[in-house]
Amino acid sequence: MQSSLAQCHLYNGGLVPYETALTWQRSQVTDRRADPSLPDALLLLEHPAVYTLGHGSTLEFLKFDPAHSPHLLYRVERGGEVTYHCPGQLVGYPILNLRRHQPDLHWYLRQLEEVLIQVLALYGLKGDCIPGFTGVWLEGRKVAAIGIKVSRWITMHGFALNVCPDLSGFQHIIPCGIEGKPVGSLAEFVPNISFDQVRQQIATIFSEIFQLQLQPMPWVIPI
Repeated sequence: MQSSLAQCHLYNGGLVPYETALTWQRSQVTDRRADPSLPDALLLLEHPAVYTLGHGSTLEFLKFDPAHSPHLLYRVERGGEVTYHCPGQLVGYPILNLRRHQPDLHWYLRQLEEVLIQVLALYGLKGDCIPGFTGVWLEGRKVAAIGIKVSRWITMHGFALNVCPDLSGFQHIIPCGIEGKPVGSLAEFVPNISFDQVRQQIATIFSEIFQLQLQPMPWVIPI
């Protein structure tokens, strides 16, 4: 018996330059704005070290001169303040047509948080949300950041879960513009955690939360 769930293309991108993934996302959104019947998509990957700023974010949360950034620095169309991506951090970019799900940005953000909280629970960890903030915390440390852009109810950008990264890059910013709340990683709580296993768990729980049937697809680097 075939599943009645809507299809979602799943791409595992490996280590992908930020600009490459951004080009891919913009292309996917453009295609779906032209043809809303196209299936949803989810890209899971890691980025080389990079800082990103939300479209309205302020430079005051940088602890360095942006003209002399220690890593590549991009200002993009997502919401939120500055964040840092690096290897060992699992980044997810869902390209969803929320008209098929629920055209409600708050609902969508809470669903993304729930995906991450359920993954933490697989390791016996209790992820928390803090009222007024977006993301997931673990014993007072922020382990997952979320920043999205929605255009005609088509989503882009997404979430970043610190699995086993080198967190030193966060020392040069005030992550997400939140003072006094340290950043953490799952590896601090689960030694020898498997990045590939977490990636598989994210995909599985994402499909359950959003009621989607994942179809693995080959990752083709955009030209």
